Amino acid sequence: MLQRTRNGKSRTVLVAGGAGFVGSHLCDALLARGDRVICVDSYITGSKDNVRPLLNHPDFRLIEADICEFDRIDEPLDQVYNLACAASPPQYQADPVHTMMTCVSGTGNLLSVAEQHGASFLQASTSEVYGDPAEHPQREDYRGNVNCIGPRACYDEGKRAAEALCFDMLRSARVDARVARIFNTYGPRMQPHDGRIISNLLVQAISGKPLTIYGTGEQTRSFCFVSDLVAGLMALMDVDPNPQGPVNLGNPGEFTINELAALVLAMVPTVSKMVRKPLPQDDPQRRRPDISRASELLGWEPKVPLREGLRHTADWFIATVGSDAERKPRSSTVRTQPVSPEMGMRV
Repeated sequence: MLQRTRNGKSRTVLVAGGAGFVGSHLCDALLARGDRVICVDSYITGSKDNVRPLLNHPDFRLIEADICEFDRIDEPLDQVYNLACAASPPQYQADPVHTMMTCVSGTGNLLSVAEQHGASFLQASTSEVYGDPAEHPQREDYRGNVNCIGPRACYDEGKRAAEALCFDMLRSARVDARVARIFNTYGPRMQPHDGRIISNLLVQAISGKPLTIYGTGEQTRSFCFVSDLVAGLMALMDVDPNPQGPVNLGNPGEFTINELAALVLAMVPTVSKMVRKPLPQDDPQRRRPDISRASELLGWEPKVPLREGLRHTADWFIATVGSDAERKPRSSTVRTQPVSPEMGMRV
């Protein structure tokens, strides 16, 4: 049965970045509940393979476009999700100017589209707005510790600027905008070579290569399985009234990178050992969300423990990548600058 809006019509949802890791899972979930989905993606970091099973779905439409150049849609919309941005450090640092413009100009374009249609808008922000936090765990009222001129600023400051745009549009009553601050997310459809810690370690273990640990490995992250995150995004979009502020979405379970690597080694049959390299600049030492606000406002909390989610993710990598795990993908036209690998997962 089709999901219905208040005016009785079927709901039409635009998902920018819908062919990406998180975006494709969101498209699946929206279609499963009966929405009509318009996926917009440039394939800079997304992949058509992620949505190929949906191409013959009668309620799915795919548009290839960069949101920096996208400012209109030819049919009514009820909701707009903005998940369009390179999300891992090697990807977003490869073309930092494009990353910044995607966050600022691209978000501005999508807000204008939402305004034109009277659609609700959800911005996928990130825990990176907290930088290398001096507060732990991180609450939404913490203003962060970001290096505004460092190599990660294109993403960190870009996402902060995108949040400012959203709340300016909300305060001026132009767009019903909501902001999710997403913490480390993982699951099937992650790109093997995107530079995120879970994909790095799994691909290295599957290939029998050394597992790379940056710094001491005692820095911490909190890992949220993709199905939990998607449920949180949809709950935040649909909650009434508007929360009027950002909402953290992530799993508060905290693990050191050494603990994560040990889990991978125990889970994947491999001859791999650990090797250590210097910690990249501005890499956060601790990262864990306070999700009290999401729990109170949305009734949301993650359900999939790391060991279970990691097993699903490992199985997907083994089945999908297998012996070709170390084969590098063809470079994109915008990824031209070499960058250092970095710990952590950004969304």
